[in-house]
Amino acid sequence: MSTVYIATSNQGKLRDFQTAAAAYNVQIAPVPNIESLPPVVEDQDTFEGNARKKAECYSRAVVGELVLGDDSGLCVEALDGAPGVISARYAAVPGTSNSSDTANNAKLLAELADVPDERRTAHFICVIAVAKDGRTIELFRGHAHGRILHAARGSGGFGYDPLFLFPDLGLTFAELRPEQRIEFGHRGRAFRRFLEWYQKQHKIL
Repeated sequence: MSTVYIATSNQGKLRDFQTAAAAYNVQIAPVPNIESLPPVVEDQDTFEGNARKKAECYSRAVVGELVLGDDSGLCVEALDGAPGVISARYAAVPGTSNSSDTANNAKLLAELADVPDERRTAHFICVIAVAKDGRTIELFRGHAHGRILHAARGSGGFGYDPLFLFPDLGLTFAELRPEQRIEFGHRGRAFRRFLEWYQKQHKIL
């Protein structure tokens, strides 16, 4: 089984990626000793920029191996695309890094308090960058469209998943089974595109 490294220690992301990769006979593992490596500051103004920066920086720590860096977030149309690239730190106070899921969700609900259902449309986006020895090789994107509820539903997932209703199923992302998140979610869609590419290309990289 081939191993591809990913630049994250987020257990939710790892579970999603590992679930999808198993069907392709690919093993996903975090970059070795990622906790001891200098953190990458996600200061780019696009999802693509942050994904590339993470993948390139962490790939230098795993010489000769493919490393994935991803950046994802929630874009709400009524908020002009916010929280966008600052999704993980939407409610952070100045001088701090990421804020908690609880704080981020609370701020989002407050911002949308007077917005009617028909204007609460939103989409998740995920960009995955593939890098080797400090150089980006390819980018993959995935989207999922839905609507923001007035209150959280479900106990699975992480981030904004409990507030994000996927209309096709009538469920929030926090109510989906892991395999459903891979099938319908932004991260799963981007990652499947990587896996399909990997199966065709990895032997000649």
